[in-house]
Amino acid sequence: MSTYQNFITRSLILAVTGIVVFCISGCRSRLERQSSDADTLLKGNISISGAFALYPLTVTWAEDFKARHPNVNIDISAGGAGKGMVDVLSGMVDLAMFSREVTPEEEAKGAWKIAVAKDAVFPTINASNTTLTELKSKGLTREQFKSIFTSSGELTWNSFSGITSGEKINVYTRSDACGAAAMWASFFGRQQEDLAGIGVFGDPGIADAVKKDKFGVGYNNLIYIFDIKTDLVNEGLAIIPIDLNGDRQITSDENFYETMQKAREAIKAGKYPSPPARSLYLIAKGKPENRLIMEFLNYILTDGQELISRAGYIEQDENSLHKQKERLKKP
Repeated sequence: MSTYQNFITRSLILAVTGIVVFCISGCRSRLERQSSDADTLLKGNISISGAFALYPLTVTWAEDFKARHPNVNIDISAGGAGKGMVDVLSGMVDLAMFSREVTPEEEAKGAWKIAVAKDAVFPTINASNTTLTELKSKGLTREQFKSIFTSSGELTWNSFSGITSGEKINVYTRSDACGAAAMWASFFGRQQEDLAGIGVFGDPGIADAVKKDKFGVGYNNLIYIFDIKTDLVNEGLAIIPIDLNGDRQITSDENFYETMQKAREAIKAGKYPSPPARSLYLIAKGKPENRLIMEFLNYILTDGQELISRAGYIEQDENSLHKQKERLKKP
């Protein structure tokens, strides 16, 4: 082999070796950068408990957030707004799902809130109740609901002015401290402790009890009354219309109970009274300092808002949403 050929061969070997070394070095550099990036990714655990009202939406948010951040785990349990508040103030959980207004006493203990969505409580009745046709036509006034849900004796429908049916009424109420009961009682100027009836735990429990009792009457949050897929009231349940103007007839302007979409529009437009319509909150003990929790709350007020209507809830208006974002930014 000539000197020239030897030179060319050695040059090619050196060039190939250089390329290989460069590639190995570049790959190692990229892997090191990826490893460094992984160290800055969100990871850790968030614990949440509280209101049944907010539970389905919080689960939806958590699933989407975890899909974006695989190293994050979010544990959620429903037990009522009262339990959520006790848990978060005692440090047992990071956040509480809450479905009524926070009291000054709770704020004094450190409760810090962010409004995240809206929904409402509706009065329910067994769908096979023979009084239902008359109720759908006439509705019940605020005072009549008050009488039904605060009376301790036996009740029949004909004991209320304008109702001709003589069937009995079996009232069901929540046994757990909850926002739904507080909001429903607040509608007619009372507190949860004033509500009478058979105590049942949780939103699913009270819906199931009314479904199983032909004479049953109760109240539920929107998401536990309607089927999101069909947009219709769940089989076995019906809603008792509220006679808002007291004229003893449900006019077209008061009739928005047949579908979830109509009910949501009525809540959003303010046609359905507040209470029992209300804001839903996530509560912390003091403003969170944990980066993961703050990122989760920020997600809820931004990208997470797109999931609210799909989950059967009502979005806040732009002004309220802006206030919550500013609250999150404040030190």
